Amino acid sequence: MSQSRPFSSNATPHRQAGNTDNADKPVIWTVSVSRLFDLFRDITLEYDHQAHIVPINLGFEDAVQHIRERLITERCDAVIAAGSNAAYLKSRLSVPVIIAKASGFDFMQALAKARKISPYLGVITYQETLPALREFQTVFGLNIKQRAYATEEDARAQINELKSIGIKAIVGAGLITDLAEEAGLAGIFVYSSNSIRQAFEDALEVARLTQLESSRGRGHSVSDTLRTKHSINDLRGNSEAMETIRQTIVLFARSPATVLIQGETGTGKELAAQAIHREHPHEQGTAAKTGRPFVAVNCGALAESLLESELFGHEEGAFTGSRRGGRAGLFEAANRGTLFLDEIGEMPLPLQTRLLRVLEEREVVRVGGTRPIPVDVRIISATHCDLDERVRDGRFRGDLFYRLTVLRMNLPPLREHPDDLVTLAEWRLKHALASLGVRPHANLHAEVVACMPLLARYSWPGNVRELRNLMERLALYLAAEPLQALTPAFILRLAPELGAIKIEYQDSATRIADI
Repeated sequence: MSQSRPFSSNATPHRQAGNTDNADKPVIWTVSVSRLFDLFRDITLEYDHQAHIVPINLGFEDAVQHIRERLITERCDAVIAAGSNAAYLKSRLSVPVIIAKASGFDFMQALAKARKISPYLGVITYQETLPALREFQTVFGLNIKQRAYATEEDARAQINELKSIGIKAIVGAGLITDLAEEAGLAGIFVYSSNSIRQAFEDALEVARLTQLESSRGRGHSVSDTLRTKHSINDLRGNSEAMETIRQTIVLFARSPATVLIQGETGTGKELAAQAIHREHPHEQGTAAKTGRPFVAVNCGALAESLLESELFGHEEGAFTGSRRGGRAGLFEAANRGTLFLDEIGEMPLPLQTRLLRVLEEREVVRVGGTRPIPVDVRIISATHCDLDERVRDGRFRGDLFYRLTVLRMNLPPLREHPDDLVTLAEWRLKHALASLGVRPHANLHAEVVACMPLLARYSWPGNVRELRNLMERLALYLAAEPLQALTPAFILRLAPELGAIKIEYQDSATRIADI
């Protein structure tokens, strides 16, 4: 990666390694420059109660050297970055790097903004273009020129070439928008708050796995560290759809069969999985005092080699850096409990074969080992993608698919049960206020109801998770301004995306590839 354009360093000063104020919290470092740094900073406010988050305002080799130096004396569970900067860090750091990705909705919204500036648009992405964008531009009648770049000089050359053919607005990440504006063009930043929030969620998941490994090393029992946080009572809503979901959970909890939970991002798939685990008869009596383990892993958040080691464990010497004496995997950790495989559709095909064998033989063999270890684990998996289609395309094993789908559950997107908006928004807002030590005022319910026309016309692409994040954001500002009423104007000031033009053709959006 070229370093012809050095970035200024405003990194957070080093913290002493002995500081124990945040010893139990995950430690996440965000690495970004330009506009993305501001977006990371804003989202950090929503997650600082869950993790100790350190911003690093550096890019590429400067960031690599800075992080390597700090890792000598400091702990970091995960790094969040985006675009070409993230790809550069991922290949050079030992700590897990979570790549923030722009979604199809991000591109749609960015293109809508760019279209207001000019009918001639450019989209520049890192390393490869977006094939699904060709179909999208045909549907919407847009004139879009796509380009990909590998280095900064390459990016500058692509921008100059687009400018020469009459392009006036360019959509891309921070580096692209900065270079576009330097060239006298309009730069439309592609990342949304929701995409960055998803990166934070993924980083917390990776950090949880890191802490699990640490707790094993300290001799803590799995049941002490892997209890569920949610129950069926957390599935709020009075609509017929939500009542059906709760009834299905109670029914599925009686069976040891595998369950596949399908639903869009943010619909509460892990919450439903935890509820199924908690509603099992063994969890309702005296056995609940000891607790069957519930272990969760995001199959799309980890590299194939790391995911394999996490799931199946490894023997000593299985690979460079493997733990002395070996290590048990998540299958062993979940023995006599539940293993939740989130985003199962992202599992690489070689690991699908190994997973199928575990399900058939009820035993696991660690990486680098030969001894089969019996396991008694219930598998609940989840996905936002169409697994049936992936089976037809050869991207997912058909025999594994049928093993995982003895029982199936579909979680509806929030826009399909809008009657629950008042209940969900009020509950999430009260919960967020309580976490800040603020007592909700008597008129809160009426104010939430008054804001429903605004909330109901929004499509909620991030579903219940997006609604939760918004309520946490509102709570933070309401706590700071006790006399501020909850009004549509107040909400729009903090969440302008709710007032954006509603963009249809969701299927086209979800098919636009991530950066």
